[in-house]
Amino acid sequence: MSSDPWGRVDETGTVYVRTADGERVVGSWQAGSPDEALAYFKRKYEGLVVEIGLLERRVQTTDLSAKDATTAIDHLRQQVDDAHAVGDLDALSKRLDKLVEKVDARREERKAEKAKQTDEAKHAKEALVAEAEELAQSEQWRVAGERLRALVDTWKGLPRLDRKSDDELWHRFSHARSAFSKRRKAHFASLDAQREEARQAKEKLVSEAESLSNSTDWGPTAARYRDLMSQWKAAGRAQREHEDDLWNRFRGAQDIFFTARSAVFAERDAEQAENLKLKEELAGEAEKLLPITDLKAARAAFRSINERWEAIGHVPRDARPKVEGRMQTVERALQDTEETEWRRTNPEARARAAGLTGQLQDAVDKLRGQVDAARSAGNDAKADKLQRELDGRQALLDQALKGLEEFGG
Repeated sequence: MSSDPWGRVDETGTVYVRTADGERVVGSWQAGSPDEALAYFKRKYEGLVVEIGLLERRVQTTDLSAKDATTAIDHLRQQVDDAHAVGDLDALSKRLDKLVEKVDARREERKAEKAKQTDEAKHAKEALVAEAEELAQSEQWRVAGERLRALVDTWKGLPRLDRKSDDELWHRFSHARSAFSKRRKAHFASLDAQREEARQAKEKLVSEAESLSNSTDWGPTAARYRDLMSQWKAAGRAQREHEDDLWNRFRGAQDIFFTARSAVFAERDAEQAENLKLKEELAGEAEKLLPITDLKAARAAFRSINERWEAIGHVPRDARPKVEGRMQTVERALQDTEETEWRRTNPEARARAAGLTGQLQDAVDKLRGQVDAARSAGNDAKADKLQRELDGRQALLDQALKGLEEFGG
């Protein structure tokens, strides 16, 4: 006889499984030992465990329908109930119970989701109907027509509602489209007279445009062409068979004028580009004066460069700041040098510097004598104090002498 927590084999070879309701016979084993019998029926149990695990994963990770999932659960439950296996069959039943709960919950979720989708579809179709009814009153014929066609495509992509609700909404939607179509046809039927008026107005505009095509009064004529273009746009479209021909004549007249104007402006631009090249060369010549070592010669050279600069005409507007800035840099350097030279040769400033230097020199000589006298008398403390004062005055004297040198000694 052999047994384990979930089953046993008695002396006759009968195999039992233990459940919450007690033992039940699952088979008979005569071909080998009781342990082999239990091992065999345990493998049967493990097979059930694998099948239930697979179903749990399918329910968890795929879109298996609730109906199919329920069928699979019932099938496995029958297998567990009638199982010829040894193991914790009650645990498998509980797993199947939990799986039923999960499938039921998913069924409710999908039911709620479907209801939500239906509700959303209803609101979406109601919104389409409302927009279509608003567009039915529009006079933006092309834009509104395209939008209504887009609404039809959107409608086709939405799920159907119950027949009554769907038919009612579709009737309103279709009626709005029909109303718009009737109004649009009536509108375009009235355009012929307007198009004839537009043709006559554009004939006059073309005649004036052609009369201006050879003008050389560039500014006023260009402005007049802009006015004519505004009037052209305001005139509306003529009949299709006239519109293109009128436009080609109108545009051709403009092209003649603006091509001639562009040629003149191109010649002016070329001249200004050459002027820029010359001014850049002069700026380079001026920059060679830096750093300034001979003020008089540099001033004369810059004056000559500037006279040639003034004789050159305009340069392109966007290049003007840079090239003029180069000349201004040299001019500022000349001004700075002139100010420095003036300060260096200023008689009053030189006299003040010389007087200060003399006073400091006297003070230094006097202090040096006092230091020597204190040392000779053996009064080192007094000598040290006088020496510190002497050092301070000497530093001031050195600084004053350096400033005096800047005035030429």
